[in-house]
Amino acid sequence: MDEDQAIGQAIARAAAALRAGGLVILPTETVYGLAADAANPQAVAAVYEAKGRPAFNPLIAHVADLATAQRIARFDERALRLAKRFWPGPLTLVLPVADETAVCDLARAGLDTVAVRAPGHPLAHALLQAFGGPVVAPSANRSGRPSPTTFLDAIEETGAAADQALDGGPSRIGLESTVIALLDEPRLLRPGAVVRGEIELLIGPLSEADADARRSPGRLARHYAPNLPLRLGALTPLRREAFLAFGPTPSRDQVWNLSPSRDLAEAAANLFAYLRAADRSGASGIAVAPIPDEGLGEAINDRLRRAAGFVG
Repeated sequence: MDEDQAIGQAIARAAAALRAGGLVILPTETVYGLAADAANPQAVAAVYEAKGRPAFNPLIAHVADLATAQRIARFDERALRLAKRFWPGPLTLVLPVADETAVCDLARAGLDTVAVRAPGHPLAHALLQAFGGPVVAPSANRSGRPSPTTFLDAIEETGAAADQALDGGPSRIGLESTVIALLDEPRLLRPGAVVRGEIELLIGPLSEADADARRSPGRLARHYAPNLPLRLGALTPLRREAFLAFGPTPSRDQVWNLSPSRDLAEAAANLFAYLRAADRSGASGIAVAPIPDEGLGEAINDRLRRAAGFVG
């Protein structure tokens, strides 16, 4: 059997598991997800149970293409502009729901809106095409923990609950999708891999989350958190602290450099994997170097503040 046949069979098994109400470890370009049929309340409940996730936190419906998305959500001109520019890719749109049966009430946390995106990873796209409908796929970690960006980390976190698992290699982006609400004025609910400036070029200024924050995943005050305490904005680590550096740094034990060249895309891709590595190091805590709050730095700092419990 050649590699293409093996991949095709793995996709077929995963699609069959979803149709049967099972869960699937799914690679995306952002992070690994724990996938289930978005229309099946029992399957969605199994995702919440596997993650230990509060049921008031809505899930993103992942779709193969814009046509599928338009069957479950109502798109205005702004939404169409963004989807055509950034899909497939790491942008989630929160829109009025069009079909309440396609993404069940539990997946929407009882809201009259739905969060939807078309992921860019080829295995995710192949599975969504084979399955033929929307799939919820929150990050495949226990709730509040750092999101998994490798197959092994995903298996360690929630693999015991999955009926099938697809290994797509390390996540290319390593940071969750940007979430934009388009219900009245456009609002940035969660910064991510598509940065604010790119979006504002297409649809104008973005307001902050405010009252629409509950419509987005990943908005809990303590989220993406390692077990060890996190100290942000640290120029140097204290004794027995692990250190997440950014920029040229002397070599020493228990240092993980997010990007020696201060490249924010590299730092984003490394963030969760290095948080996990530092968390396993036996250190007393984790110190993190300052990250510029611009471009992708806005999303990185959002995740770090939530990991430290600083964002409400």
